[in-house]
Amino acid sequence: MATIDNAIYVNGVRTENPQSLSETFERLRERGGMSWIGLYRPSEREIREVADELGIHALVVEDALAGHQRAKLERYGDVLFMVLRPARYLDETEEVEFGEVHVLVGHDFVVTIRHAESPDLGRVRRRLEGDAELLARGPEAVLYAILDEVVDEYAPVLAGLENDIDEIESQLFEDDVDATQRIYELGREVIEFQRATQPLAGMLEALLRGSEKYRVDEELQRYLRDVLDHTLRVSDRATTFRTVLDNALTVESTIVARRQNEEMRRMTELSIRQNDEVKKISGWAAILFAPTLIGGIYGMNFDHMPELHWVYGYPMAIGLMLAMGGGLYAAFKYKGWL
Repeated sequence: MATIDNAIYVNGVRTENPQSLSETFERLRERGGMSWIGLYRPSEREIREVADELGIHALVVEDALAGHQRAKLERYGDVLFMVLRPARYLDETEEVEFGEVHVLVGHDFVVTIRHAESPDLGRVRRRLEGDAELLARGPEAVLYAILDEVVDEYAPVLAGLENDIDEIESQLFEDDVDATQRIYELGREVIEFQRATQPLAGMLEALLRGSEKYRVDEELQRYLRDVLDHTLRVSDRATTFRTVLDNALTVESTIVARRQNEEMRRMTELSIRQNDEVKKISGWAAILFAPTLIGGIYGMNFDHMPELHWVYGYPMAIGLMLAMGGGLYAAFKYKGWL
């Protein structure tokens, strides 16, 4: 059922609970007062039915059907159309979930179209029904209460984001933690949060500028200024979060680069040590190769070998081996291989 709540209020008191939208419009014309129709993910037929009865502009109907819009405020004659982007922080997944609510405000009606679980408009309605003096100020009072609820629900989101940022800052200098991906993902959430909250300040300022033209109650103007103050603080904190995350990403990149440089230096040192070892092994292999070569030649047992039958042939061969080995050792030592 798309219609969550449907009531008619007179002087801030709930007097009618119509069973259908058609009954609401009929009673409203007969008895006056203000109607507040709450819809949850309505069908196209239901939206068009409400629009036809209340004389709402076709462009508003298109926007209400489209969904997934940025926060905005538009006027179509005497009808005010507002899109709000509420948000809530999910502790289980440490993510921010964004919703969408459309508010249509006329001189004697309010229509709310909610496309997500947040905000809790039932709580807003109960709050206003408990304050007949405020509700008696008309549809603008309902609009104020919805705005106030949406902005108040941003507070837990800010707290959740701040906690996540604190965790990231504590992880930055841990050797075994790569926080780059988490910083990036959290940065995307903060940007999305900014897109939801930043337009609100301009929207509230526009409402206040038009308050005299549309005869908005003076007390409601004070309430709206209070919501504007809260909105500006939310926006400022979101901007601060983004700056902190940008700095954290820069620091993390520097740390990662430093770790990579240290790893490259370690690998270079290891490679140099390995090259030194290879040089030593190669040097000793060359030194040992010289006597082996001579010994191998003289060990072939041919009758006709140079100096084979000479008395000093054996000492000469040994001396040649030692001379070649010593010469190679001196050469490699001079080159720094040994």
